[in-house]
Amino acid sequence: MTELATMDFHPQPRPGTARPWAFPAPERGALDNGLTVLRCHRPGQQVVAVEVLLDAPLDAEPAGLDGVATIMARAFSEGTDKHSAEEFAAELERCGATLDSHADHPGVRLSLEVPVSRLPRALGLLADALRSPAFDAGEVERLVRNRLDEIPHETANPARRAAKELSKELFPASSRMSRPRQGTEETVAHIDAAAVRAFYERHVRPSTATAVVVGDLTGVDLDALLGETLGAWTAAPAKPRPAPPVTADDSGRVVIVDRPGAVQTQLLIGRVGADRHDRVWPAQVLGTYCLGGTLTSRLDRVLREEKGYTYGVRAFGQVLRSAPDGTGAAMLAISGSVDTPNTGPALDDLWKVLRTLAAEGLTDAERDVAVQNLVGVAPLKFETAAAVASTLADQVEQHLPDDYQSTLYQKLAETGTVEATAAVVNAFPVDRLVTVLVGDAAQIEEPVKALGIGEVRVVRAE
Repeated sequence: MTELATMDFHPQPRPGTARPWAFPAPERGALDNGLTVLRCHRPGQQVVAVEVLLDAPLDAEPAGLDGVATIMARAFSEGTDKHSAEEFAAELERCGATLDSHADHPGVRLSLEVPVSRLPRALGLLADALRSPAFDAGEVERLVRNRLDEIPHETANPARRAAKELSKELFPASSRMSRPRQGTEETVAHIDAAAVRAFYERHVRPSTATAVVVGDLTGVDLDALLGETLGAWTAAPAKPRPAPPVTADDSGRVVIVDRPGAVQTQLLIGRVGADRHDRVWPAQVLGTYCLGGTLTSRLDRVLREEKGYTYGVRAFGQVLRSAPDGTGAAMLAISGSVDTPNTGPALDDLWKVLRTLAAEGLTDAERDVAVQNLVGVAPLKFETAAAVASTLADQVEQHLPDDYQSTLYQKLAETGTVEATAAVVNAFPVDRLVTVLVGDAAQIEEPVKALGIGEVRVVRAE
């Protein structure tokens, strides 16, 4: 008789006691040169993240030179008074560091990540880039050529093309927000090293800049290190530049960007709404997530799961520029793509979802899932120093208090179903949405007109 084998099972692991979590609070200070500093000690984070915010907004770009802020941002890593472009890149590599930069409506940001053991050297390179960038004529010319090469590719991308058209539709032509963030072929072609240098000298200075440092700072004399690096950056003091108010026209209408033969229609539906200084923001975030924040949202449930029109549709709010005086704004939008023959039916069902939401409201179950997803995963979202630094930089850029993110999660958890419903219905009123469709006008124009969601206009794709 064969003896049966036996197995010994180890005890099943049991979860530990849940520990309370809150978004980390920074320590705020300033250097002698006027640079504001936010620091946040994160034990165990051996890769330090540094964000530098410069008060060089897109609306400060000279007329006819849209894109100069972007070229300047990219040129910071293309050499200094101490290193050529190749030497600067090699020095960053020796540090195991990465340095990225970009320009947006609120200003220019530089993002540095480096192992804490090499933080002194990397901060020195960052300080050199800010203090004395080379802006070599040949390097700037190369960056301009690269940017000009990017533009046709962006125009060929349906999602990018839709975003460009929506900005053009929503904002007045006099507003910088109506034009591409990184400039057009016409404006970028006029940018040279002299223009970049002039923009830098006019807007980049420590007295209007902020540095955010996040990571494991054990044993690091950060005050001394910052003083020797970013503290050596000097320029004439200045006050932050006042931002013009955001104005937009969200009267209901449809613009079709004609792409003959397109098998899909890219849709982008949007308007301008409340920013993070408005009391409605937490409820708006919660309601928008219920509408289109995940695969279980209403839009996906109908358009993806029930009808099979799309791989996914998302609703979101993106801050354009935030200000405590009420002059800021956020883009509230719904985006996705559907197959061409079903463009009309898909839009019809999308509007039905919005109307049903206004008539019946969200359910408690929808609200509970949204809170769990938004609040429950927050500790995972902010596991890295870079994620914390970026969020702290966002708060500075948007003129928010240092404890804003922490209190936001508290408010999300406290927001009820009725509040979330009212906020999302007000965010996406069915008669105040600008709809941009990038697709085959010959196939989609008449079905879209039949929906009665606004005047339909067709424009030619570039």
